[in-house]
Amino acid sequence: MSPTFASLKVRNYRIYASGSIVSNVGTWMGRVGQDWLVLTQLTDHSSSSLGLVTGLQFLPFLILAPFTGMIADRFPKRRIMFVTQSFLGLSALSLAVLTLTGHVQLWHVFLIAFLQGVATAVDNPARQTFVSEMVPRDRLANAVALNSASFNAGRLIGPGVAGLLIAATSTGWALLVNGLSFGFVLLSLLRLNTRELAPSPRARGKGQIRQGVAYVRSRPDIMLIMGLVFVLGTFGMNFQITTALMATQQFHQGPTEYGLLGSVMAIGSLAGALLAARRKMPRLRVLLVALVGFTVASGLSAIAPNYELFALALIPTGLASLTALTTANAMVQTSVDAQMRGRVMALYMAIFMGGTPLGAPLIGWIGEVFGARWTIGIGTVAVGLSLVAVAVLLAKRENVQVTYESHRRPRFSVRVESPTEPAPQAVR
Repeated sequence: MSPTFASLKVRNYRIYASGSIVSNVGTWMGRVGQDWLVLTQLTDHSSSSLGLVTGLQFLPFLILAPFTGMIADRFPKRRIMFVTQSFLGLSALSLAVLTLTGHVQLWHVFLIAFLQGVATAVDNPARQTFVSEMVPRDRLANAVALNSASFNAGRLIGPGVAGLLIAATSTGWALLVNGLSFGFVLLSLLRLNTRELAPSPRARGKGQIRQGVAYVRSRPDIMLIMGLVFVLGTFGMNFQITTALMATQQFHQGPTEYGLLGSVMAIGSLAGALLAARRKMPRLRVLLVALVGFTVASGLSAIAPNYELFALALIPTGLASLTALTTANAMVQTSVDAQMRGRVMALYMAIFMGGTPLGAPLIGWIGEVFGARWTIGIGTVAVGLSLVAVAVLLAKRENVQVTYESHRRPRFSVRVESPTEPAPQAVR
């Protein structure tokens, strides 16, 4: 088997991945359906309302992160996921029924988005760290990348199918498919062989939240990664809003063309995830180069003169953003203590996704005041400035050494002090 798919040799991971891919397709169909419902049926293309819905979905990540990480470290992750995935499926079905029966109102979408955000906030650290219980450590980075590949394979298929289904029937049917797709995740969790799992050590005693925060604060390498991910997630990864606004306001397209944008972008995202799966170890230089690529690609998409060139620019944007996120996720997971992994990943996801409640309403407001193009442009500027700030920070640190070789393939080396080793650790 190709090293890209090495984790699929593990039976439990193979079963889990098969359920996830179906659910991911449904999730992206649900996102497109929800956005189209808000923009075209419940409002008159209100970007502020769409931004508020997105913000409500991610607000719980910011509020609940310390507690959800503690839950992931204290209780069996498989059981946590079964409860959260069941709730997400039922809430998705509720929105579908309200839409199909013609009773849906904007406040229904707001409420369901927030409740789903709470469930996802609990689910995410458990799901992120459950991978380490299914595969050996030397395949953890590969499994993390394949999870991203699965998510973006769903992104490749789901939006296009949703657009076609909405155009042929109605928005409610796309939402219904999303609700039903959660059943595949539940079935895969039931089919896992629990004797082949390797549960992480359970967190015990008091002060677990404080311990998790203190652990992250003692790791400058993790804090650097989280800072970059915060800027990318808050200002650059609002594609749920930006592509909707560009499709409807800037290029005046319908649901099929809007759904197609998500699928086109997923071509690059899926490629980025599969390339990451081939790397044995995540490296800081890959993260930084990916963020440079995102700055360039997103800038090109913001100034694209027509729908076709905009769609084309989304491919490298997706490639760069997914490379950055997959690399950052794997760097954090492979470098933390196993008993701290749930709390650290909860804080990581809070930094990444919890910034959306701040960024999404701002992006929506920018879209109404300055136009759809600036909803992408603000991310280009923010990520670019963050890279400048990191370059200055690394240059000033006494234990950081940056080298550049022009006669060979360009490369640099960054030395970051690790609290678990007596000497600084070189990250390339």
